[in-house]
Amino acid sequence: MQTTVNQLLKRKGNQIWSVAPTDSVDKAVKLMAQRKVGALMVMKDNAVVGVFSERDLARNMAHKGFSNPNIPVSEMMSRQVYYVNPTMTMVDCMKFMTEKRIRHLPVMENNKLVGVVSIGDVVNSIIQDQESEIKDLENYIIGGTFQG
Repeated sequence: MQTTVNQLLKRKGNQIWSVAPTDSVDKAVKLMAQRKVGALMVMKDNAVVGVFSERDLARNMAHKGFSNPNIPVSEMMSRQVYYVNPTMTMVDCMKFMTEKRIRHLPVMENNKLVGVVSIGDVVNSIIQDQESEIKDLENYIIGGTFQG
């Protein structure tokens, strides 16, 4: 059985780390380091208006010669935000993340942000699902062999 986003959030929790578009890049980077996350949701009036990730920081540093840590997050964040819903499977999330070349997906339910799924969460969940399926198959085979 494939794990859904909802099941994953129940296991890992649905903590959401965020900043405002006007917050400084310095503040955002410090929060990411403190919370050991690779991205933050950028929120305005309880709505996701962007995602700020380590990748955004690196790309902006490389292309724009970033040198001012007080620059607002809104100048570096990814404005195109893709979402998933709690019923999606991890395999579907993996396909979507690969297709869109993204590493973090906000989870929306009834127009409300209820969590964030990272590529690491998805990969770990798929591995756990496969290990569980292998054990079930081994038990089936062993059980079937001894019953005959």
